[in-house]
Amino acid sequence: MINNDWDEVLKVVFAGEGFKRFYRIIEQEYKTKTIYPPKNYIFNALKLTPYKDVKVVIVGQDPYHGEGEAHGLSFSVQKGIKLPPSLKNIYKELESDLGIPPFPEGDLTYWAKQGVLLLNAVLTVIKDTPASHKNLGWERLTDYIIKTLNKKETPVVFILWGNFAKAKKELITNPKHLVITSAHPSPFSANYGFFGSKPFSKTNEFLKRNHLTPIDWDLRNHVK
Repeated sequence: MINNDWDEVLKVVFAGEGFKRFYRIIEQEYKTKTIYPPKNYIFNALKLTPYKDVKVVIVGQDPYHGEGEAHGLSFSVQKGIKLPPSLKNIYKELESDLGIPPFPEGDLTYWAKQGVLLLNAVLTVIKDTPASHKNLGWERLTDYIIKTLNKKETPVVFILWGNFAKAKKELITNPKHLVITSAHPSPFSANYGFFGSKPFSKTNEFLKRNHLTPIDWDLRNHVK
């Protein structure tokens, strides 16, 4: 389904009758409703960031529910789409933290290709209906993904913004990894601990300490 090493890592899940039943429900949803992201983008985060390459995980809740926005990466929107408020605040913190000016586009593929797994806990949503596929079954898969990443021998940074993402901390028990938590970048909570949390510099300092290549967070370099 993914066409990289995630297929092997997740084969136990994908081969299970429970997942097959659940995925038939998802396919029926696509046939009868407007669902985001487009079907070929559901597993985009896994396709762009193979298991062996994961250095950072940024956990989101569920996809953007507006037309043309979601493309399978947490907090990211497709090129040409207006920046969502949370992503604007992520860019503000990036500038404050590392001096990188806000990028006019919201496509974070450049981060994903460097080993930043932009993972939503729920991978699909009904148009204009946030959290509509919550508790449908995606969480079993994405929790399993986090558990398999927890088993990695190479250090991984898990960035958990907001209470929903922080709840995943209990799945991360390997002392080799770094867990960074703060308030969510949403306008409703960014002033209560997200701004000033410096997740980008903390991530790169940890990666360098562990002899791993830091992330180039500057999206302008994607278009050079």
